[in-house]
Amino acid sequence: MLLVDDDEVNLLLTSTALRERGFSITEASSGPQALRLLADWSPDVIVLDAIMPGMDGFAVCRELRHMAGFLSTPVLMLTGLDDEASINRAYEVGATDFFVKSNQWSLLAGRLRYLLRSSRTRQELERSKAQLARAQDLARMGSFDWYPLHRELVVSVEALKVFGLRPGETLPLRSALRMIAREERKRFFAMLREVGRHYSVLCTDVPVVLRDSRQRVLHLEAEPEFDEHGHVVRYTGIIQDVTDRRIAEDKIKHLANFDALTGLPNRRQLIWRCERAIEHARNLGHQVGLLLIDLDRFKIINDTLGHSAGDELLVEVAKRLRGCVRHSDQVIDTTFETLGARAHRTLEAVGRLGGDEFVALLPEVTEERDAERVAMRILEALRDPVLVGGQECFVTASVGIAIFPRDGQSVADLLRNSDVAMYSVKAAGRNAASVYTPQLAGKGREKLELETALHKALEREELVLHYQPKVDVRSARMVGAEALMRWQRGGQLVPPAEFIPLAEETGLIIPMSEWAIREALRQARVWQERFGFDASIAVNLPSRLFQRHGLVEHVLQCAGESGVSADKLELEITETGLMKDLQSVIPSLRQLTDVGVEIAIDDFGTGYSSLAYLTTLPIRELKIDRSFVHDLGVRHESSAVVTAIIALARSLGLRVIAEGVETLLQMEALNRLGCSVMQGFLFSRPLPAEQVELWLQQTVLPRKAPWIGRVGAASEDAGAVSAGRQPWPHSVL
Repeated sequence: MLLVDDDEVNLLLTSTALRERGFSITEASSGPQALRLLADWSPDVIVLDAIMPGMDGFAVCRELRHMAGFLSTPVLMLTGLDDEASINRAYEVGATDFFVKSNQWSLLAGRLRYLLRSSRTRQELERSKAQLARAQDLARMGSFDWYPLHRELVVSVEALKVFGLRPGETLPLRSALRMIAREERKRFFAMLREVGRHYSVLCTDVPVVLRDSRQRVLHLEAEPEFDEHGHVVRYTGIIQDVTDRRIAEDKIKHLANFDALTGLPNRRQLIWRCERAIEHARNLGHQVGLLLIDLDRFKIINDTLGHSAGDELLVEVAKRLRGCVRHSDQVIDTTFETLGARAHRTLEAVGRLGGDEFVALLPEVTEERDAERVAMRILEALRDPVLVGGQECFVTASVGIAIFPRDGQSVADLLRNSDVAMYSVKAAGRNAASVYTPQLAGKGREKLELETALHKALEREELVLHYQPKVDVRSARMVGAEALMRWQRGGQLVPPAEFIPLAEETGLIIPMSEWAIREALRQARVWQERFGFDASIAVNLPSRLFQRHGLVEHVLQCAGESGVSADKLELEITETGLMKDLQSVIPSLRQLTDVGVEIAIDDFGTGYSSLAYLTTLPIRELKIDRSFVHDLGVRHESSAVVTAIIALARSLGLRVIAEGVETLLQMEALNRLGCSVMQGFLFSRPLPAEQVELWLQQTVLPRKAPWIGRVGAASEDAGAVSAGRQPWPHSVL
């Protein structure tokens, strides 16, 4: 405390009394001395004697209130005067309180403690007020009072800043309302009438145009205050500039609903639009069209020219598709009932479902042909070449069409059935459109069921191998066999043409082929023990299996488990498959040859390739494709091709075998051309393992087959040379 009194006796008595009551006192005997002390020090409270010579307490109080930092310091004026004029004068110069001089020191100490407590409370309030003002300023927020009866608007300084006005300016209610964007005024006025009718809370976002032409979005919240009679006196609320937040929300909303690459509605937005379109179609009794658009061979462009070129292509395709429908980028958050009877038509758009799949939503179609016309427009729009990655290329699409309610009652149904229709276009050659029919669904369902069952076929041990013998017609001996996979499903054999392509498509061909290797080697051991089988069993493998690491190890492991050597296995690869991935399969072919496995080229003569690979790869056998065998003895051209293949094989030291031999005429022609090792229905159909032994015992050994003895007599050596291996002992066959 700073105690100022020119009377030394009073100064001493007062300071002593207050020190005894816990105060820390600094004394000054005049006004100028007090002001000098206050230049470098700020006490908690100041006590001034009102009447002093020279500069009295009133003058000191007036002076210090103009000094920085002393505007709110509590000042108690001590006076011996209790007249009303002196009291009023003390308050006018800025005194906080006054006290009439007396010896009631406890009362004075109590008054000072009250002043200190009030000062600290006021300081906290001032601090809170400053913090609130700062927070409101940072949050671009202010407060306002709206008096509905007087149509009066009172706004805070912070609120004026929100409206782009300076402190001290006024904002009449009419001026504030004129700032509201013209297209929003009608909605806002209707909301105000509704709030006034029900005395409800006002809470809304309002787009405004400020006096400096800036466009902002203001958030209003206000609650009513009532008098003792229950009448609304005013609305008190806050106003906040939420423009940045709304921009961020709109951006987030756009990212959540639109594809980042093409700018088209994404899957989430498409499903939302489809659901709304179906809902209104039910209410209004019309149809909805859904077109699923899948680009043909997009992966080739993506893999060849790179993903950036693929992205360029998708952007260009999106632009063309957008022009084929009444595309709308609008995200509607309100109900359609407020927008008009046909507002659902704004849902029409093209969206990107994912990857190279797009969807065209037609929220109202009269008949199926309306959707087909849009599909034709889409196919036509894609006919022109597209320049991507610095190269001109062409892109086509397959379009599947589904119609609500005929083809489904939900979005999931329409997507599934349009997908079925689209895949039927793919299967028929692409670059067309197809409308969904129940027959297409049946085929798709059958394929799905077949795929599911095929996944379980291995673990259920439903796969079996049938063996087609390879025979040397000159010596009438079985010189090997080809293992052919069959699927025993539900007591019936599934044709290979049905499940092998599906296995290749799903990747199941890999574990199935590995199983076939193991089973063929096991069967070779069984036959070896039962009737001295000393040849090899051929297994046809897809080219992708030759590219996998561990094929050689798998063969050796299977051979070890079966107790036979690896040379009891022959692996066949089609010429087309070989040339497709030639460089990838060469290492595996050589490793397999090193461990004794022989390699045969299946369907030889059907591929379009250079024959140079025959001189460099470790190949031991060529199989003449059945297409050349079929016309032997009928067309001279077939005989010429077969003659060339046999001559090529002999010059390279390769074995040659003809497959698909079905008639004696074909057999005799092949033998004349120099090929005596054959397989086909003429000799035997593919048989279960146990029936192969029966075939040997009942057909070959008794020499009862019609093909035995039909070819010219040949030495055992000639037969062996033609077959490319030593024939089995006569004691076995």
